[in-house]
Amino acid sequence: MKKNKFSILILLLATAALGCAQTTIEIVNQYPFDRADEIVEIAASELGGLSGTNYVLTDESGQEIPYQLIYNGTEKIQSLIFPTTVKTGTKVVYTLNAGTPKAVKAKTSARFVPERKDDFAWENDIAAYRMYGPALAAENASNGVDLWLKRTEELVVDSFYRGELKYGKSYHEDHGQGLDCYKVGNTLGAGGFAPYVNGELLVGKHFDTYKVLDNGPLRSSFTLTYNEIDINGKKYKQEVTIHTDAGTVMNKAVVKLDGEKQPMQLAAGITLHDGKGSLQKGTGLIVYGENAIADKDQKNVGRNYVGVVLPDKEDLYKIQNLHALLMKNYVPGEEFTYYFGGGWSQWKFPTQKEWLAAVQQFSKQVKYPLTVRIVK
Repeated sequence: MKKNKFSILILLLATAALGCAQTTIEIVNQYPFDRADEIVEIAASELGGLSGTNYVLTDESGQEIPYQLIYNGTEKIQSLIFPTTVKTGTKVVYTLNAGTPKAVKAKTSARFVPERKDDFAWENDIAAYRMYGPALAAENASNGVDLWLKRTEELVVDSFYRGELKYGKSYHEDHGQGLDCYKVGNTLGAGGFAPYVNGELLVGKHFDTYKVLDNGPLRSSFTLTYNEIDINGKKYKQEVTIHTDAGTVMNKAVVKLDGEKQPMQLAAGITLHDGKGSLQKGTGLIVYGENAIADKDQKNVGRNYVGVVLPDKEDLYKIQNLHALLMKNYVPGEEFTYYFGGGWSQWKFPTQKEWLAAVQQFSKQVKYPLTVRIVK
């Protein structure tokens, strides 16, 4: 009997230490469209602080739901994220308890790639991306975004680099899981950003430093820093923090410039390459589709798609220097937030109609967030 009481006491103490005996979470969809596998985020402070790391999240049927604790580059838990599906006009209920969760399969990743000229690469279960680092300085690499096309939910970045560098298996060819056939050059690529000043788009150079903030399984995020950019003879430090979530077509980008205030705009955009693709414009969004051409034999491997979304309607939409641009007026020191991403006709988006619908759905989700209620 004493042993049983002692075991119960240990359990109670452990539960108290986790800061969460039991918390009920309600997710409400009051908007006229369904939400499917959408990542929701709840601040740790709303959940009693989340002082521990072992929790079990279940839905109304008792099924365990995968989740991730978010640190945002700190040592303290900042929030909890998990996927939810909620039909229009309904709510779903989850319960968070102390306990040991099942392992969650990684659907996102992000890492510095020193073995490939200081790339920074990241991906989710829809597409992969990279931006260029210091080792490419002599090649005049831009701060544009490279898009890697995927036809699998599996993570491919590590295997693509390993195959290319160790076995000579080019990731510019499709060996069954996708390929890199996108061309960036001195452009914004698949959703990069740049200051727009005096009618000129100031495409930047490679990043200088990086910091990984979180690395899966459901969200990966990182910050890239550009130590010095020149705008009208004035020097600025520039940072972009990028988040990629499982199951979403768009990455979130938060850009900040530090330096003397002067009139400018920031642009997020897509290179149009030869301008022969299909460009569509909506409220606060643009999408572009074009033929995907593999390096080997210049073979057509379908269509690749890119999209850019601004949370609010842009101040200016412009096509310039074979770029489609969405711009906002900007003051240094503030944050400029936009979303970008890409897809492929060989995986999830057979035509541009499906891609446009996915980007429009994402834009609505950003504009009309789900309501989260904590029931103690």
